[in-house]
Amino acid sequence: MLTSIFSKSKPVNFIIIAIVVIMVFLGHIYLRNDLDIFSFSYFTTAPIIVLFYVFLSDFIISKNDLTKKNSYGIMIFGITVIVFPEIFNHLDVLIANLLILFALRRLFSLHTKRSLSKKFFDAVFWISLATLFHTWALLFLILVIVALANFWQSEIKHVVVSIFGMVTVCILLSVYNIVFNDAYFLPSNFDIEFSFDFSVYNTPYKILRLTILISIFLWSLIFYIKSISNKSRKQKPIHVLVIVSAFLGLIVALLETEKTGSEFIFFMVPFSIITANYLQSIKEKWFREIFVLLLLLVPLSKLFL
Repeated sequence: MLTSIFSKSKPVNFIIIAIVVIMVFLGHIYLRNDLDIFSFSYFTTAPIIVLFYVFLSDFIISKNDLTKKNSYGIMIFGITVIVFPEIFNHLDVLIANLLILFALRRLFSLHTKRSLSKKFFDAVFWISLATLFHTWALLFLILVIVALANFWQSEIKHVVVSIFGMVTVCILLSVYNIVFNDAYFLPSNFDIEFSFDFSVYNTPYKILRLTILISIFLWSLIFYIKSISNKSRKQKPIHVLVIVSAFLGLIVALLETEKTGSEFIFFMVPFSIITANYLQSIKEKWFREIFVLLLLLVPLSKLFL
């Protein structure tokens, strides 16, 4: 039933996912039982950003034909929000991922072969800006390198403008620091810390949650990689970028020092695209429903673990 509702792209699907996001946000805040630590700006900004993720994700998917004409992408994203309500915990991480999505929007549209230099500049600019909110967002610059390799066309100007995109953010940062902090750069601007301490995940529920998520991702990825061979020559590089962005999102999560679950926000949109592609390839309706229910059962299992 659920997959039938989202099998076509309809405005009502946005309303359903929007309601889900708001309910998850309010439920998460209520269960934390420490409302005093949250400011008014947090209450108004955090859910709005995540809601904007939904519209931006659907725009990226539909504009670049990353799935067929359905809403499976935003449906999977909505379910992952239920699975990882901790994404609302850190506003800076939400802002960083929003900027990364702006970069993905530009990189995924490279297949049009129009305004390539401008798109490379924009992508590097947004990723560099995201780094100021979450340092490890800089890893997504690897995605730009992969894109340059696919859309090189023997034009060095693409590399030059990409570097200039990063330099622009550095200039803006130094101007800000001079005006407000009387310094060019602050140590906190480049706070590169990482941790491989995964003990926080060592609970029955978190182990189950990650096991199911990674299993679904790897299973869907196998079919996704196979399907790339059937894509047009123009579309293949974009699907490669989707896969690379998914792995970069996982690496960012693994390097995160404060592992609360919010770190998986960088992984969620690429995961949704890859999983949606597998979901639309399943011919048996009952199997599609079971596949989605498997994800929905994850948050319910918390009641018993």
